[in-house]
Amino acid sequence: MLSPLWILLIGVAVVLVTILWLRLNAFLGLIVAALVVSVLSSGVTAKAAEDVATGFGDTAGGIGIAIALAAVIGSLLVASGAADRIVEASLKLFGESRGAGAMAASGFVLSVPVFFDTVFYLLFPLAKSMYRRTGRSYLRYLLAIGAGGAVTHTMVPPTPGPLFMADKLGVDVGLLMLVGGVVSVPMTLTGLAFAAWRDRRMTREIELDDIELASSAEERKRPNLFLAGLPIMLPVGLIAAPEFLEPQVGEFPAWMTFLANPNVALLLSAISALCVYWWVQRPNRSEVSALIEQAVVSAGGIVLITAAGGAFGKTLREAQVGDAIQELFQSDSSSMGFTMLWIAFFMTSLIKCAQGSTTVAITTGSAMVAAMLQDAELSIHPVYFCTAIGSGAMITSWLNDSGFWLFCRMGRLTEEEGLTTWVPLTALMGVAGMATTLVLATIWPGGSVAQ
Repeated sequence: MLSPLWILLIGVAVVLVTILWLRLNAFLGLIVAALVVSVLSSGVTAKAAEDVATGFGDTAGGIGIAIALAAVIGSLLVASGAADRIVEASLKLFGESRGAGAMAASGFVLSVPVFFDTVFYLLFPLAKSMYRRTGRSYLRYLLAIGAGGAVTHTMVPPTPGPLFMADKLGVDVGLLMLVGGVVSVPMTLTGLAFAAWRDRRMTREIELDDIELASSAEERKRPNLFLAGLPIMLPVGLIAAPEFLEPQVGEFPAWMTFLANPNVALLLSAISALCVYWWVQRPNRSEVSALIEQAVVSAGGIVLITAAGGAFGKTLREAQVGDAIQELFQSDSSSMGFTMLWIAFFMTSLIKCAQGSTTVAITTGSAMVAAMLQDAELSIHPVYFCTAIGSGAMITSWLNDSGFWLFCRMGRLTEEEGLTTWVPLTALMGVAGMATTLVLATIWPGGSVAQ
């Protein structure tokens, strides 16, 4: 029988070959890798196939509903005009002179429930409108949108990657919202600083077309700021409440625990987003049905990929990869904890560099790290492994990443310009996230926790 470490390396190789070289869908690549790992550890038996199916089902049951609801919430926020209202409020708060900060803040908030590409599409006309009014800082505005949108998409639930990290590593979703949000702040500030520096050294003029932020009296209806923010703040408040209130009130009553469940909180958020959409836009039933149908369909592929990643993690755990990793560190739990943070960071970075998808990188990295840490006694809280994985997934966004091409094509930048702007932006933000994670893990380690 092969060593568990060899099985781990073969599993990673299968993921990279199937996705990067054979160009298979990430769902197929992860399922194939899971089956290979299971066969190598259990042999060609019924158990090998059962472990794959069990891991797939457990993961889909854990986060599938939340991912689908997050997609519905995001679509409704855009359709109701709530997303536009949040952007408008950010501009008023920061002022036009701080337009880059306003755009980063808008992307930061909107990417919690809305997928990154949708946020970029939504905010890009604003960057062009600001450039039209000021005649300068076009690249700075463009990078600010990317910085704000990419960071919470990678670090903060309920986007699919962070949800998967919390599920696999046994971290409370509310806690990851809190810690991921804290780590995201220096990451965003780093991105803004780089955007300002790079903009001063790269003159970029574009030919403007009709796409700009609507400002006429005929623009479509929008909800007020309270209603616009309700579908975002409601689940954040409900899910995070135990982390803030439990130390003061003691054990939560059953009904409050029920409301704090991510699936319930996101369902209430989806209902509130639907009510806001209906109240403001007054759509007919067919329009509502079509919008929700499209959102659910778009979420289906992500659910399949994350569930396949769960199957991969399950088979790695059955292969006793965690025990093999722990043997490398003997009984030094402190050394293992911080070393594993670096392993999680670099491993996720490698996967992201190889195949381009942030979600796949987080899914695969989380599955492997969870297997490595199984039953380990560590001196640091597992939430820091989530932020290390998320930071690693920010790095090496380049030619094989759809985000790179979205940034370049919509921003009308050449590949060379993208490589000298978008790539270092995401790399610096990832490094800042890892540095913040190490500082927090040193100052507030969270005590000894069993995985």
